[in-house]
Amino acid sequence: MINHCATEPTHGPFEVVVVAPQGVSVFHLSVPLMIFDIHPDDRPLFNVRIAAEQPLVTLTGGQVGVSPSGGLELLDEADVAIIPGWAELGAAPSNELTTKLIAAQRRGAHVVGLCYGAYALAYAGLLDGRLASTHWLAEGDFHARFPRVKLDMNALYVDEGGVVTSAGTGAALDCCMYLVRKLCGAREANKIARLMVLPPHREGGQSQYIDQPVPASPQDAMLSKLLDYMRENLHGDHALDELASRVAMSRRSFTRRFHKATGMTVGAWLDAERLRRAKELLESTDLSIEKVAEQSGYRTAVAFRQSFNRAFHISPRGWRRTFSLGN
Repeated sequence: MINHCATEPTHGPFEVVVVAPQGVSVFHLSVPLMIFDIHPDDRPLFNVRIAAEQPLVTLTGGQVGVSPSGGLELLDEADVAIIPGWAELGAAPSNELTTKLIAAQRRGAHVVGLCYGAYALAYAGLLDGRLASTHWLAEGDFHARFPRVKLDMNALYVDEGGVVTSAGTGAALDCCMYLVRKLCGAREANKIARLMVLPPHREGGQSQYIDQPVPASPQDAMLSKLLDYMRENLHGDHALDELASRVAMSRRSFTRRFHKATGMTVGAWLDAERLRRAKELLESTDLSIEKVAEQSGYRTAVAFRQSFNRAFHISPRGWRRTFSLGN
């Protein structure tokens, strides 16, 4: 689903066109404009322009308008075409915008829908038969409107052959950083991440830890605390019966509730957490591979290497060379 890019840019600057639909939020419009307009080492990696169908775009709540760089004809030259949001979920994009998005995808441009921007891509038919992501609040509505789209509500962002979608709000930052890394390489992405005070890399497709930020019941609160405990004790065996007893549930109820909250089995969740910890240590420390394995909860470095290679198709040392903060 996610393609790892080279460590050096292939060419540039890339043409990024951000489409500003009426009613788009200030935040969603500003995310791609900020990320792609940063010039590490005073060298532009992207040329960013705003396209719109009207000469003045009104933002969410009738706030001050935005004057675009031009009309939808700008999409004809885009290497990356971005729909940063979509205010009217029940309204399909215009025929002109639909045609421009389809044409951009067919000539090899990356076509991106951030958060509810996935609706515009879905209405255009670009997500039919593809994996996609959007804000979790829209899951039921999106399924009903676009049954041919394979919606992944556990993904931060999804890249299916250059058609890219992201989950809500903050995940738009992750998605844009992913595109910088894919197009321009890890070194440039790391520079931008440091300037933005962002994590250099969060793996797209990782499952979210729990569905609701505020526990809906005492059992959910206990489960949230249990997840914290497991993260702090990744080296443990964590037998199902022992975990179930910690939250005062039967084994059957615990496994069902755990899967509902995380989208994963206990074993798969632990594997994902250990790999996440390992990636953080590889990127931010000079610890030996053996120490990284130990601090990530693996019994042996051999088991760690095997698990890491199986998950990411790259060795831990290779990951460190590509994504280390020192790059």
